[in-house]
Amino acid sequence: MFRQVWREMRRYPSAMFGLTVIIFLVLLSIYAVIKYPYQEAIRLWRGGEDIWGDTPKLVPPRWYNWFRREKLPDTIILTSDSPQVEVVPQPSKKKGVWVDHYLMRFDFPYDDFPQEIQVTLTATYEKKAPFVVLVWVRPDGEEIRLKNATVKEGRFRYRVLQDTKLHQRLKLPRTINNIVGIMAQDPQAKPPKPMKGTYTLRLEVYRFGENDKIQAKMVAYGKVYGWAGTDHLRRDLSVALLWGAPVALAFGLLAAVGTTVTTMIIAAIGVWFGGWVDAVIQRITEINLVLPVLPILIMIGVFYSRSLWVMLGAVIALSIFGASIKTYRAMFLQIKAAPYIEAARAYGAGDFRIILLYMVPRIIPTLIPSLVTLIPSFVFLEASLAVLGLGDPVLPTWGKVIDDARVNGALYQGLYYWILEPSFMLMITGIGFASLGFSLDRIFNPRLREL
Repeated sequence: MFRQVWREMRRYPSAMFGLTVIIFLVLLSIYAVIKYPYQEAIRLWRGGEDIWGDTPKLVPPRWYNWFRREKLPDTIILTSDSPQVEVVPQPSKKKGVWVDHYLMRFDFPYDDFPQEIQVTLTATYEKKAPFVVLVWVRPDGEEIRLKNATVKEGRFRYRVLQDTKLHQRLKLPRTINNIVGIMAQDPQAKPPKPMKGTYTLRLEVYRFGENDKIQAKMVAYGKVYGWAGTDHLRRDLSVALLWGAPVALAFGLLAAVGTTVTTMIIAAIGVWFGGWVDAVIQRITEINLVLPVLPILIMIGVFYSRSLWVMLGAVIALSIFGASIKTYRAMFLQIKAAPYIEAARAYGAGDFRIILLYMVPRIIPTLIPSLVTLIPSFVFLEASLAVLGLGDPVLPTWGKVIDDARVNGALYQGLYYWILEPSFMLMITGIGFASLGFSLDRIFNPRLREL
């Protein structure tokens, strides 16, 4: 049976395309779960500055540079433990003072300025807090003193853009920011261009205890990041794009299987027992057909819970007595009259044995294509609920990313990647399952085959 179906599938390019897409989504789901386990994915997606503090805000993915002549800068992170950072001890003029120079060098070959430059200092000391002088050295050798600071309470953070005194010392107009002032050959040029070459951030550290230590970190926030970009909370969108695959497949598959199998069994029970059992099932179905599913789900999300699994249970419960129950009923009425059913009754087979082993297997060939085709409809339903603000508050999903992009004006700001990436994943999922489902329908239902 399987070999025959496989031979038939190979005749349809759409089936092979759909199967390839589904295999890709399954492999992506496995990779997502391995790379970001469930608790880790939730921790990352709900994290704040403590997790995403070194990530730029609202920047497109790194491959965005492939389509640009002028390359946007990537994020550069240097710590005092980085191989390219040199610590040079200096002679001290005062007893009891130890002086070190931290030379944090980095190459800057880009055509635009960083989004921001931040320096974080962490110190451990016995009596007196270390004193640090931050000096910026440009590729042309010019030195610009950024800040003098005492690392009180063991921690100090400095942002170049927020330094108003530096802006005044550089004598920059209000329309020019500090980053342009310390990196451009001519800040007054229109438009100003960053000076390419090797920059050095020199930290002149004065320690007042021999065992005092200081850790330094410099982050030059770029204007591209990773393969998926970032959002308004500095989160790497790759987490949501990866985890959106297992969530979408799990929701769609469970909802489709739970709905289809349960509906089929209920229809078979109604046909077999007939009488008031069949009448009750048909009346419940007719009532359920006029109930608006989406508004009910919205009410559940607003008044009860937005959990993905609660929504899944509600979707299955509302879809069991759907229109397909009448289609299955028509099929089972024909099967019930078949001679082999009479033979099964003659040798004493029980009611549920006949239903589960003799009636239900006969319509499985028609069940499989409809099951595959039904999966993307539930995937889109979950995304629709998320776009309406009723998505799971914990799990990162494609619909949640689209909702965040919509609420925060991604289209108005030109941040198209933010909304197009999850939309593309939803689109390719729908196309993949639909292509395979329609092809399987032709294979299992020969009457639909083209002559």
